[in-house]
Amino acid sequence: MASSTEASSQPERPPRPNLAFRQLRGRRSPAEFAALVRRAAREIGERVSCDARYIGRVEAGEIRCPNYAYERVFLHMFAGRTLTDLGFAPRSSVRGRAARTTAEDPPASGTAETPGAREPYDTQDRYDPQNPYDPHEPYENDPLNHEESDVLRRAFMTGGGATVAAATLGPLGLTTDAAAAARPLRRAGTPEAAALEEAVRRIRLLDDRHGADGLYRRAAAPLRAAYALLDAGATRQTTAERLHSGAGELAISVGWLAHDSGRFDDARSHYAEALATARMTGDPGLEAHAFCNTAFLARDAGRPREAVRAAQAAQRVARPLGSPRLMSLLALREAGGWAGLADRTGCEQALARAHALFERGRSDVDPEWMSFYGEAELEGLEAQCWSTLGDWRRAARHARRAAQLQDPHFTRNIALYTAELADDLAREGRPDEAASAALHVLSLLDQVQSSRIQTMLAGTARVLLPHRRASGVSEFLDRHASMPRVGRA
Repeated sequence: MASSTEASSQPERPPRPNLAFRQLRGRRSPAEFAALVRRAAREIGERVSCDARYIGRVEAGEIRCPNYAYERVFLHMFAGRTLTDLGFAPRSSVRGRAARTTAEDPPASGTAETPGAREPYDTQDRYDPQNPYDPHEPYENDPLNHEESDVLRRAFMTGGGATVAAATLGPLGLTTDAAAAARPLRRAGTPEAAALEEAVRRIRLLDDRHGADGLYRRAAAPLRAAYALLDAGATRQTTAERLHSGAGELAISVGWLAHDSGRFDDARSHYAEALATARMTGDPGLEAHAFCNTAFLARDAGRPREAVRAAQAAQRVARPLGSPRLMSLLALREAGGWAGLADRTGCEQALARAHALFERGRSDVDPEWMSFYGEAELEGLEAQCWSTLGDWRRAARHARRAAQLQDPHFTRNIALYTAELADDLAREGRPDEAASAALHVLSLLDQVQSSRIQTMLAGTARVLLPHRRASGVSEFLDRHASMPRVGRA
């Protein structure tokens, strides 16, 4: 891979709209044209996941030269024309890409689009345009497939290359000194895979105890290094599988830190990276986890229908894994989406499934990342559903129980559940109790940095403003107003 210095030697040119391609689309909508592309791909045995967004990127000039799979599809659709006729730049002119000789056969499929314009889901087999969360068979089950390196490289391309990225994992045990970091990245073995898995555990533990705001920027560097390890290759197939799984889980953990600190676009990107990794390697556990977090993010970002569909996709993927607790959590993610759609019946049905599955107890096949999911989390997520539906009394009851059940070591979750309780009590019309709960949250913020919790407290403060004379409300409002806001480092 070219170094960042080499990549930056040529200034970026603003993309030029591909007017020729736009003319070929004619009066069809981007979605209609994308459907034609997918149909043409099936006709020649190719697998692409073209959608309206991809067509828009082509027409905007963001994709200067398509990957080989799309090239074959386009030339099949428009027989007798060249890529240049279709408005694309010659492959030899695309920065960092050498043209193949005519005697050399292109790969069976690929992701060789220009940097910043790759399609992370080219590995999908069957694509349902009505359900982008439809799980399906992964790409060729070879974790060391040479074509995947372009997709994996996206996660750390801005970090200055594999050597610099490897150095960033020093605090997590993958490099021990400057001399080691300066050497070219060697093929990864068992120690690197173990260190990557430990990095994921440490990030989760720190988040549980202290919240996301102070962790996100520091965690992004290990993620770049993890994908650098993937790009370097592994000594054994089993090690490669551990690296892929670890990198995907780390992408989800970093995505969650972005999510919890209000960086929704960053979170979406990290979750999509994890989903792409899961599908390339045929890892249903990782795919279910990525869909689970995507559903949670969609709910928080105000896209409840997407939350429902992502949660349902996660359940389809996870069902063969045999973990009732995992299926319980995914049912709760679905319930949150139904609540956002104001569908009380759908929400209640999903909640009933979540409780029934939870009661089956733990299993040896429960994913490691689900260690946070106990009765306290179940109560807390149900509280959020009732709050979204406007049933403040029921929401407060579950939020109070969640805070009481939470392990005292996990300060962040105690603060989160208590902030939920304060807001529900305030909206129910019990300002004195709400102020008491909110003051307790304020007392925890010297240990916790979470934009999510601060946002919740700000909403509670607005609700309590007309009740300043109630017991404790004035104290809370004054302390909240003087509280320093956590910036996005």
